[in-house]
Amino acid sequence: MTALAQVVLQVFAAASLTNVFPRIDGTARYQFGGSNTLAAQITQGAPADVFASANTTLAWQLYAKRLVTKPVVFTRNNLVLIVPRSNPARIHSVTDLRKPDVKLVVAAPAVPAGSYTLQVLKSLKLTDVLDNVVSQEPDVRGVLAKVALGEADAGFVYSTDARTVAKKVRTVPIPGWAKPTVAYAVSVVTASKHRAAAQAWVKRLLGKRSQAKLLQAGFLPRPGR
Repeated sequence: MTALAQVVLQVFAAASLTNVFPRIDGTARYQFGGSNTLAAQITQGAPADVFASANTTLAWQLYAKRLVTKPVVFTRNNLVLIVPRSNPARIHSVTDLRKPDVKLVVAAPAVPAGSYTLQVLKSLKLTDVLDNVVSQEPDVRGVLAKVALGEADAGFVYSTDARTVAKKVRTVPIPGWAKPTVAYAVSVVTASKHRAAAQAWVKRLLGKRSQAKLLQAGFLPRPGR
């Protein structure tokens, strides 16, 4: 993916896209983080050209304020529970999170991964396990790091995140019926000084080559694909 006329685009993107976006386009300048934090920065006038969120809600909120163009879903993901490879707390199902002294780490509620986590726990009637939360991270990669380093017994991340440290963590299945719909949305920032290049970037992100790289990284196809 090449930006038009050698323009270096500023892409604000969800932390879970850290590994894959540079493979799709190595020329853009990326700022990865919690989608909610990035959305707030755009609201405050941060110089961004493209916004890629790990949910659709934040993008639509910015669209309602006319801060971005109409959001388009460009990929999907799965939420999973991860534990360290050694699994010291012997967690083999989500209900095991109820064990006393389990150290659970989650993304903060305003972060898409944190919101999805709450959805899962409510669906499973397991909100009491929130009593075992020892840390709320500003983005999903914070959760991943804590579990991979053995600083927590378990955490909820996306399956694509878990794949990046497969030698350090293992996944614990979440019942299919309780899984949230994890859809990523992309928009062009209205205040961008490079609207044409940003629009071309989004178009290429939706194209076959970029979509294939997302699939290779473990992301799921766009709806209807």
